[in-house]
Amino acid sequence: MSGEAGHKGGGPPDAPSGGRRRLTAWLTTRSVARQVFLLQLALVVLLVAAAVVALVVQARRDTMADARHRTIAAAQSFAHAPGLVRALQNDFPTVELQPLAEGARKAAGIDALIVYELDGITLTHSDPTQLGKHVIGPYAEAAAGRPFTRTFQGALGLSVVSAAPVRDARGDVVAIVSAAVTVEKVQDSLDQQLPVILGSAAGALGLVALGTGLVSRRLRRQTHGLGPAEMTRMYEHHDAVLHAVREGVLITGRDHRLLLANDEARRLLDLPEDAEGHPVTELGLEPSLTALLASDRIATDEVHLAADRLLALNKRVTLPPGGQHGSVVTLRDTTELRSLSGRAEVARERLTLLYDAGVRIGTTLDVVRTAEELAEVASPGFADVVTVELLDPVLSGEEPAGAGTELRRTALAGLTEDHPLYPSGELIRFVPGSPVDTSVTEGRSVVVTDLASSTGWRAQDEERARRVLRSGIHSLAVVPLRARGVVLGVANFWRSGASPPFTDEDLSFAEELGNRAAVSIDNARRYTREHTMAVTLQRSLMPRSLPGDETLDVASRYLPAESGVGGDWFDVIPLPGARVALVVGDVVGHGLHAAATMGRLRIAVHNFSALDLSPDELIWRLDELVALIDVDEPSEVWGETITGATCLCAVYDSVSGEVAVASAGHLPLAFVRPDGSVGFLEPPVSPPLGLGAGMPVETARTILPEGSRLVLYTDGLLEDRTRDPDDSLAALRDALTGPGRTPEETCAAVIGTMLPTGSGDDVALLVAGVRRLAPDRVAVWDVPRDPAAVSPVRNACARKLAEWGLEDIAFGTELILSELITNAVRYGLDPVRVRLLYSGSLICEVSDGSSTAPYIRRAADTDEGGRGLFLVAQYAEKWGTRYSPRGKTIWAAQATAPGAGPDMDELGEDDILGQWDDAEL
Repeated sequence: MSGEAGHKGGGPPDAPSGGRRRLTAWLTTRSVARQVFLLQLALVVLLVAAAVVALVVQARRDTMADARHRTIAAAQSFAHAPGLVRALQNDFPTVELQPLAEGARKAAGIDALIVYELDGITLTHSDPTQLGKHVIGPYAEAAAGRPFTRTFQGALGLSVVSAAPVRDARGDVVAIVSAAVTVEKVQDSLDQQLPVILGSAAGALGLVALGTGLVSRRLRRQTHGLGPAEMTRMYEHHDAVLHAVREGVLITGRDHRLLLANDEARRLLDLPEDAEGHPVTELGLEPSLTALLASDRIATDEVHLAADRLLALNKRVTLPPGGQHGSVVTLRDTTELRSLSGRAEVARERLTLLYDAGVRIGTTLDVVRTAEELAEVASPGFADVVTVELLDPVLSGEEPAGAGTELRRTALAGLTEDHPLYPSGELIRFVPGSPVDTSVTEGRSVVVTDLASSTGWRAQDEERARRVLRSGIHSLAVVPLRARGVVLGVANFWRSGASPPFTDEDLSFAEELGNRAAVSIDNARRYTREHTMAVTLQRSLMPRSLPGDETLDVASRYLPAESGVGGDWFDVIPLPGARVALVVGDVVGHGLHAAATMGRLRIAVHNFSALDLSPDELIWRLDELVALIDVDEPSEVWGETITGATCLCAVYDSVSGEVAVASAGHLPLAFVRPDGSVGFLEPPVSPPLGLGAGMPVETARTILPEGSRLVLYTDGLLEDRTRDPDDSLAALRDALTGPGRTPEETCAAVIGTMLPTGSGDDVALLVAGVRRLAPDRVAVWDVPRDPAAVSPVRNACARKLAEWGLEDIAFGTELILSELITNAVRYGLDPVRVRLLYSGSLICEVSDGSSTAPYIRRAADTDEGGRGLFLVAQYAEKWGTRYSPRGKTIWAAQATAPGAGPDMDELGEDDILGQWDDAEL
């Protein structure tokens, strides 16, 4: 209707011109009448289309149903007709059945009534040319005795065919009757009802057009010819003045009655709801302001008092079309300038607090300490009391599986010791409907301005809630601590006393503070998780227990680094011949890689020790292995290389009291003599593992007196930036000095002296008190290279076993010694020596000057000997070969407990011994 403005010229327009303008206005896309007409037209078209579709569907359904009923009825009726079976048994059934079938077809009003024999020969047909022909059709169901109905698309269009079986007196199917009819088209029924529908539609469209014209004419009168766009703009302006403008607007009439007041004016002047229509003198305003509004005076930026506000007022006269002038007054609150300056100060304080939060929160990678830092930062600058609750998985470094309402109070700040809130460390299950429950489950912040009226908060603990209220706490803001979309816990901000309740602006600041703290807490949680994993990995790779016997007493300490797990490790490995290997190592770096590398090196040392290598050869082979690993697995795979790891290996022989030490860049071995004096056994310097580059590794040896203590350690024990390395070694010497200490007491004294406040690096400390094997537990015989010497030595060994009370294993020991001595005499070189060691187990050693050793192999059926080593393997718990510069030593260890040793009856000696042989290499 935008084009239908009223005529403002000097005379009335002519009728054709006015009609064209009205038509143009009606056809414009902005016309309300056209929009209404098009909507109603669309509704009428949809209704007509729906009616036509419904008629077509109903007519088709009725036609198909009628066709099915007619065909099945005709087929079944003719199939059950009297005399049909008799006629089928005639020699020429078609002569009798064709007239009957045609009559029945015409009476039923169907297109075809056909009788088939079971082999498909047509007996009757509406087309005589088809008689006697063989027809293939879907009549298997009818031949089986079940009538059916089918729909198919034939040459004449859509058709329905039904078939029914013809049964004789015995119930056997002897023929098939088929009835077919062409489905009538639905056009006939539509032709009858379609004019009615179209006529109704035309009538509806006429009514729609008439109603649209009436609505358009009435709208033009009431809007004074304004179009939709002009009306929309007028409404938007009016709505903006009333509700959106931040200045108060008052419009008064000639009689100084209030005609209009927008929302801001109502707020500034505290006007009642029904203020419009009342004189300004009855609005209860300040006298000076009332006098100005009731006068015709013009005002510009005059300041008037309204309650506790200072208002800047402007007044102008209006001239409405009626000719009676009124006035429009605008109001601006200048008190906001003062409040704005106060808010700017608050904002500055908040920014300062956020800066402090960024500096003070997250200074450590400890979850609890980070939560405490959040509480300390927010109290008392933002809230009087702050509490932080976290989910238990977060405290242990795990990621919460889901939001739960069972949280542990982790931090509390702003209260005295006798406060009424839950204490720090307590596990709290928050009830449904409480502010914390809502914040955690819905993941949003919650503000409770008045705790006294909050039923959800009071339901948590009625008695405790009363004590909290009595303490002066009155307002609460709960903010979820969420990082990476996961809720870790909540931060509760409390206000008490004269502090104002929390507002939405306060809540925004609390959320910003909580978000920053949540990131730090999540970082600490992830670090805790990784640290726990690394510690778990390292402790799983460290020895769970240290072996000890009458010649060895061991104690150890492992202190992980404060900043992360390192690669320090130690091990105690028993060796044959009453010897033990003491190993300590240090992998450069921290974290999972260092722990994993430590495990790899420890396993490698165990494997090399199984070969009974000397300390220098073990270090040399370990150096080769590390160099090979660094080449095969470069830093792109692991992030670091192993190169830089150090290791020290010491082998103590409890028979001779000798200790042999080899090192790869590690700190020297310390030993404490029985009188308490301390010495260091320093082998020649060699580079760390992986950097040897084929350089030889040398061994340092010394004989220790009975009752000495060996001390192996890593550099974390000596690390002190305020102390020279030589001074650190001197401090270690002082800590170790002193007689009469056990290994456990030595460990405690060293850690207490060297690391009273902890260490930045991980520390491994191993102390072993060593003793000699008693001389009466060692027996040695030199054996001439004569087969006749085997028997005397074997007898001497038997007497020694009897002396030791080991008669139970004497038989097996004699077999072992007989085999080993015989091999040494036959195949070895001088000198041949036999040694028995009784220390927990019985160890038989046979040494000779040859460097070749026997091995077990399968013996042929024709071999006369060569089965002795199999007996050795069966009677001994374990056996092996140890090489030395003077030859080799073959040893076998036996358990000495009562009943120890194998049962030869169960071994099947006669069957098994024939399969094995031993020979010299």
